[in-house]
Amino acid sequence: MDILKIGAVYLLSLFLLSASCDEQKSNNESHEEVVSQKGTLPPVENREPNTNYRPAFEGQTRVGGVKTSTPYEVTVIAEGLAKPWAVTTLPDGRLLITQKGGSLRIATSDGSLSEPITGFPEVDDRGQGGLLDVAPAPDFDSSRMLYFTLAERTPQGSLTAVGKGRLSDDETAIEAFRIIYRAIPYFDNSMHFGGRLLFNKEGNLFVSTGERSDLATRYNAQKLETAHGKVVHITPEGEPVEGNPFIGKEGALPEIYSYGHRNPQGLDIHPVTGELWLSEMGPRGGDELNLIKPGKDYGWPTITYGIEYNGNAVGEGITTKEGMEQPVYYWDPVLSPSGMAFYADNEIPEWQNNLFIGGLNSNHIARLVIEGDRVVGEERLLANEGQRFRDVGAGSDGALYAVTDEGRLYRIAKAN
Repeated sequence: MDILKIGAVYLLSLFLLSASCDEQKSNNESHEEVVSQKGTLPPVENREPNTNYRPAFEGQTRVGGVKTSTPYEVTVIAEGLAKPWAVTTLPDGRLLITQKGGSLRIATSDGSLSEPITGFPEVDDRGQGGLLDVAPAPDFDSSRMLYFTLAERTPQGSLTAVGKGRLSDDETAIEAFRIIYRAIPYFDNSMHFGGRLLFNKEGNLFVSTGERSDLATRYNAQKLETAHGKVVHITPEGEPVEGNPFIGKEGALPEIYSYGHRNPQGLDIHPVTGELWLSEMGPRGGDELNLIKPGKDYGWPTITYGIEYNGNAVGEGITTKEGMEQPVYYWDPVLSPSGMAFYADNEIPEWQNNLFIGGLNSNHIARLVIEGDRVVGEERLLANEGQRFRDVGAGSDGALYAVTDEGRLYRIAKAN
């Protein structure tokens, strides 16, 4: 009997030791998986920079490279789109695609396209203008309401506007479209409209606006009495959200959430932290990724890691100043970042919570691995396609979708 007890204890000890080792192995594997996401390869950028500016901290630019290990497929599922600007997912999994000239298309995940959907006012589609972003209302299933940004042109000039309208039951038109917000003042050119918008969990809108590019308007990014070069925070009716940082400040527009932006065309909310992230185009060099906090000044044009297109310094040629936020990451030469999306799915686990940004004249999609408030790895996707990637959207099927200025719709998904 004693021998049996001793044997039982011995077997139990072996079982517990084995379980402990398995748990430790599992924990180690999990740790190794996290560590492997950090950039251990050479930086993806190896060209000479435009400037000799030094980053403010390690890893602010040219971080180590990473490479996706999960097999994935890249498919062009549609072509012939007319200068698409945004791709966004509907609750039923289909895709909304805006076309710069002033129409909307609906696409399925296999690339079937609707006819152009009309019902918009005339847009200023010169240069960088047109019909820009689209976001379904949080209650779209019942309201069928869609929100848009567009470049509105009037005899006074043009500006970034936000409008909304109902998608008709037969999905052929936008009904009762109306403008709910205008990023004043008007200015007569066709540049730097910004134009991304998205809803937060409270059902309010964040909208990015550009500073309109011209030297006459550039410093509006620093002026709180204008909506140029800002992130604004508005209700679904276009009113300032209660609690905005400049409400009650004399001379300041109450809708302003952050300022000091150049031409921000990327905007998304981190799926875990709920923080607002923004990408914006710099001049020659100095494209930025910023973590947006209420009331903060992001520096343009006082500080920048870029230079003028003619090679001269921007302003005083400084990159830091007290009271102005540093970019989390910057590119020199440029990425030319446009739309972006966090990947929140687990279909490709190593991509989870990574950020994907469409690059225009860089002709690729940048994948950024982010830990806390730092970029720790960068990868280039679809760099051999020769396309200007205007927007990247996360589908409800675990895939990423991207549209290009050349009229393609891409699906990027785990290989079968």
